Amino acid sequence: MWIAVVTIALASLATIAILLGSPKSPEPGLLGSAGSPGASSAIAGASGGPGSGSSGAPDGSGPLASFGSTGPGASGVANGPVGTVPVVPVVDFRSTLLSITITDVRAVLNGHHATFTSVELVSSEAGPILAAIGVDRPDVPSRLILAPSVATLDKDLAAHSDRLAFLRADEVSPAVRAIGWGSHELFGVDRVKSAAAWPLNASLPTTIAGAAAFNPAKVWTLVAGGDIMLDRGVAKAVTVEKKGVDFPFNGGTAKITGRHCCSSLGWPTVIAVRTGSAGAVRHLLTSADLAVANFENPAPDAFKYHTQGTIFSANPRLIAGLKDAGIDYVSLGNNHIGDAGPTGLLQTLANLDKYGIKHSGAGKNIVSAHTPAIMTVDGVKVAILSYDTIAKHYAAGPKKPGSAQLTAAGVKADVVAARKAGAQLVIVYPHWGTEYSPRPFSAEQALAHAVIDAGADMIIGNHAHWVGAMEIYKGHPIWYALGNFVFDQTWSEPTSEGLLLDLTFNGTKLVQARLQPTVILDGAQPNLLNPATDGRVVLGQLYDASGKMLPW
Repeated sequence: MWIAVVTIALASLATIAILLGSPKSPEPGLLGSAGSPGASSAIAGASGGPGSGSSGAPDGSGPLASFGSTGPGASGVANGPVGTVPVVPVVDFRSTLLSITITDVRAVLNGHHATFTSVELVSSEAGPILAAIGVDRPDVPSRLILAPSVATLDKDLAAHSDRLAFLRADEVSPAVRAIGWGSHELFGVDRVKSAAAWPLNASLPTTIAGAAAFNPAKVWTLVAGGDIMLDRGVAKAVTVEKKGVDFPFNGGTAKITGRHCCSSLGWPTVIAVRTGSAGAVRHLLTSADLAVANFENPAPDAFKYHTQGTIFSANPRLIAGLKDAGIDYVSLGNNHIGDAGPTGLLQTLANLDKYGIKHSGAGKNIVSAHTPAIMTVDGVKVAILSYDTIAKHYAAGPKKPGSAQLTAAGVKADVVAARKAGAQLVIVYPHWGTEYSPRPFSAEQALAHAVIDAGADMIIGNHAHWVGAMEIYKGHPIWYALGNFVFDQTWSEPTSEGLLLDLTFNGTKLVQARLQPTVILDGAQPNLLNPATDGRVVLGQLYDASGKMLPW
């Protein structure tokens, strides 16, 4: 027995050691001229004199570069009158950098920055953007890379994490990470709410291919979490220890101070402590225009508190904690929603309705279980469909309460129905995969592809209790598992850590996707980890599991 435990523990520690090295580190960029083998961007010439304009720099201004010509980018031809266009710094998707200042840009162009070796711009926009920043073209041409299109720039950043780029805001996509300019953010829950509040703007054609100009006031956010379970250890913290219904969502920031070998199940566990910023998790949820998660238990009137085991039922009064935290929707298509029987399931629906929390994935019959929750966010009708693939014995029938089961034919019909009901954005929240494994198996991946082929815009999955892979399929994101959000499974590092998604939309278009690592403390409360330090393990787990499925 002890030999087996030690063997598992050593394997787990080896896995953690590998994951610590997984997130991308800066690598030297390969500087080539346009048209040469393996290169698609050109090194800028050293010529180019000062121009005129004002800098959006947060900590000063510098010499101004001359205005260049404007022209087509990756999204189409820039047209319309020249006006003020917001410009944002961008880095590769896997970067954990939060913001930069003009001091950073000058350091890059002068060859003295610790992370970046060059600045990359779309060639047709280079002059106006350099003028907006308040810098000249560098004396060393290789420090300024000019890309022929936005698509090329996106690919370049994915290949070269040592490049810093700038794009007009309406050209930003999830393939890159938009970061802050000084203390200002243009995307995410802490974004500025008006164009006037954004300090970095360039004189460029105001529209691309006739599309409406970027307007920060029209941008909205969705924050998504993984599994929430309000029984067992969470219920103990909230009720037995009298920490209150809001405790699970009051988490701040935390750091990992060590690892212990091992839990009773043979896994290394993390030792983490709070570092402040109490309420940071709540801020993330309440600041989002739409906050969603998976509800991994029924909440019947006749609930039973469990101290152990895998049958769950939550005190319905604990739903108040979700409501107070700003959670708008919960997925019910999972393998525990039927744990309190058909009556308990119906009471769960009523109790969620009582608190005004939308839901889908379970219902009084198969029709209602397959009916999406539709919410209007900033004028956009968002439909969320939820499904289970694990507990088929909880499946709804024509007259039987239960969960919606995920099939390719079923989701296709449901997406069509959601569109007919007016949905402009369709999100699928499936419960699938293998517990305690980050990689999707072949049938799971095939089902994910079928969901996208059926017309869904994105997938946010769960069940593994580990953070799983991310895939881009035909331009649509698939998160196979976000791991535990509010749960008591602190018997291993992968079950203690999870991810929150901070997604930014411009209308129906996803324009940014940020991954925020969390760690559970006191067996009940998620706290935010720094992605650049202690969050590297769980992010590395996602990237390693994703492999070639994630090109960013």
